[in-house]
Amino acid sequence: ILQKVSGNTKFTEAGLYYLPVVHHGNTTSSTEEAEAIADMFRELTKGDVFWTDKHNRSHVVTPEHIRIITPYNSQRREIGKLLPDFREIGTVDKFQGQEAPITIYSTVASTAQDIPRGMDFLYNANRLNVAVSRAMGIVIMVGSPELFAPECKTPEQMKLANGFAYFLENSKPGNSLPQTEQTSAKKTIKKTKIPNT
Repeated sequence: ILQKVSGNTKFTEAGLYYLPVVHHGNTTSSTEEAEAIADMFRELTKGDVFWTDKHNRSHVVTPEHIRIITPYNSQRREIGKLLPDFREIGTVDKFQGQEAPITIYSTVASTAQDIPRGMDFLYNANRLNVAVSRAMGIVIMVGSPELFAPECKTPEQMKLANGFAYFLENSKPGNSLPQTEQTSAKKTIKKTKIPNT
């Protein structure tokens, strides 16, 4: 049985989604992404969106079906200001071993150069894998399009960018507006990819 989301939402079926949010100069928190996530959360929990589980049973999506993940505690607090009654917001470490039908991942930094700990932190394959693998049905990445066009100066950085490239190339647009941006980003990041060795 395919676990999926259906109903009155743009995030139907199962799989990966990418919601571009344009912003500049953000490092460890982004009000723009927090606002987009709060809107998304309300859309998913308004009562006419449904989750089909592995037993083919349908449930109205409620907050308990959602996890919001971000690399930074400052972004966790930013999102929490807009969703004060929702407690399932945290870093990757908080959700180790947990699963939920819907996972929302806020990447926060505006560009690769804005990441405080460098590309090794945000683009880390294990970190991305944990964030994505928490979802039983859909995972929605929210982030700046510039993160998908990093200025890679070494083969190691190119390899780090591959995880984001794979996600983008296999994702559906999170709204009707960014398809041009998403296509452009895919073309850009393909130039940074190198074969795995």
